[in-house]
Amino acid sequence: MKIVTSVSFYGDCREAFEFYARVLGGKITAAIPYGEGFPGMPVDPKYKDRLMHCWMDLGDQSLMGSDLLPEFAPGHDKPRNGFDVTLHTADLAEARRWYDELSDGGTRSMPFGESPWSPGFGGFVDRFGVPWMINTIPSADWKPPHG
Repeated sequence: MKIVTSVSFYGDCREAFEFYARVLGGKITAAIPYGEGFPGMPVDPKYKDRLMHCWMDLGDQSLMGSDLLPEFAPGHDKPRNGFDVTLHTADLAEARRWYDELSDGGTRSMPFGESPWSPGFGGFVDRFGVPWMINTIPSADWKPPHG
């Protein structure tokens, strides 16, 4: 079994995935616009270039996304709540770079730094409205900070 997070956008899925691929070293393997979707599917011409399906491979993991059309996504303009795309790495420098680059232009909700479970953890909502957490997996000899 493989669980894949799917992130919804409202017109900027392609831009977001190209940004994520650049920052994370991912490879976009599918980017299918509505105009090339299901035969006979009624699509307003103004949405034909928006992505119906996008898939990006990141090592042995994947991220999926799409642009939701207004008629199928009432309230899509409200903040996303109840999930985060979470990245884990044992490399503290890599985690900090991910945090710094992915959060640029977004809202940092938790500054990147040491936490009770990690030598480097932080949270933010990126410039596309997607919430993220970045977590550094501690080494066997790491000790949590003392409060």
